[in-house]
Amino acid sequence: MSERDSWPDAPELVDPPAEDEETPDAEVAADPEPEPSVEEPEAEEPEAEEPEAEEPEAEEPADAVAAPSEHAEGDFSVPDGYGILQGKSEGGRRAVGIVVSRFNGAVTSKLLEGALAELETAGVAREAITVMPVPGAFELPIAAMALAKTRRYACIVALGCVIRGDTPHFDFVAGEAASGLQLAALETGVPVAFGVLTLSEAEQADDRLDKGAEAVRTGLEMADVFAQLRAAAQR
Repeated sequence: MSERDSWPDAPELVDPPAEDEETPDAEVAADPEPEPSVEEPEAEEPEAEEPEAEEPEAEEPADAVAAPSEHAEGDFSVPDGYGILQGKSEGGRRAVGIVVSRFNGAVTSKLLEGALAELETAGVAREAITVMPVPGAFELPIAAMALAKTRRYACIVALGCVIRGDTPHFDFVAGEAASGLQLAALETGVPVAFGVLTLSEAEQADDRLDKGAEAVRTGLEMADVFAQLRAAAQR
C-alpha cells in the first residue's frame, strides 16, 4: 500500500446556498424593536377661572341723592381791631320799591307774599311800599332803574322766576336780568336786591320761596349801610 492510500478521504464540498435562499443559521438576529417610551402625562394647567361678573350696584332713587348745598356753612367774622361799617335789615322810616314779574305768576306771587311779610316784620309801613308788576323777568332791570332814579326809595327789591326750557331762552333772560339789575344799582347808587329764581324745573321753586324775604333783608341792610356811609361822610 502506498503512502497516498493511507490519506483520509477529502470532505465533500457542499454547494453554497443561492443568493435568494435564506439560511436560518446565517440570519442575524434582528435588533429588538425599541419599546415605546411611556410618556408621562403632562400636568394639566388649571383653567383660568373667568372673573365673576359684578352685579351693577343698584342706583339710588333720585329722591335719595342729597341735593348739593348752595352755600358753605359757617359764620362770617371780622378780626378784632378794625373799624366795621355794617348795616341792619331794619325798615324804620325807609321807603322800599318792589318790581315783580307776572310771568310764572304762581311762583312770583308767593315770592311777593314773602317779601311783604318780611317788610312788615322789619317795620316798614305799607304806605312806604310801592309794588310795580312787569310782564317778565326781562323787564325787571328797566323798572328797577326807573324806581331808583326817582330817589324816593332806600332800596329796590326785584322778584321774578325763570325756568329752563328746551331752547336758549333761559340763558338770555336770566343773564340779562341779572346784569341789568346790577347796572341799575351801579348807575343810580340805590341798592337793588336780586330775588329772581333761576330754576331747571318748576318743582324746584318750593324749596326757594324764601328768596323773596331774603332779598328784602339784603336790600334793607344795604340801604342802612349806605345811610351810615353818607352820615359818616358829612361829619
